[in-house]
Amino acid sequence: MMTDPIADMLTRIRNALRIKAETCSVPASKLKLSILDVLKREGYIDNYQVQADGVRAWAHVDLKYGPEGEQIVTSIQRFSKPGCRRYRGCADLPAVRGGLGIAVVSTNAGVLSDRECREKKVGGEVLCTVE
Repeated sequence: MMTDPIADMLTRIRNALRIKAETCSVPASKLKLSILDVLKREGYIDNYQVQADGVRAWAHVDLKYGPEGEQIVTSIQRFSKPGCRRYRGCADLPAVRGGLGIAVVSTNAGVLSDRECREKKVGGEVLCTVE
């Protein structure tokens, strides 16, 4: 049994980026798909497709690279952990690399980036940071 499936998803993406893979497969859930949706909206991944394989569903993530093969995502880290949940208000959301990165936040309005949280003036649990 896995204790932190979000950290597992982020590790799979991080490992795929290190070997410059074009795609990465992760077990799908509603929360993971919402996180992938934020990464797609913010331009960190190209796309993702969900494929049902019997009982389990998998998300196949198309990773994004620059025009000369450089990485778009240089760092992707879990912020809030199951043993230590970190909640932030709208004004206290972390500015990742001075605004060059994003924080993915789970709010009562859904999973949003820190920019969207500031626009909607909502806070929540900071799931991960991406730069």
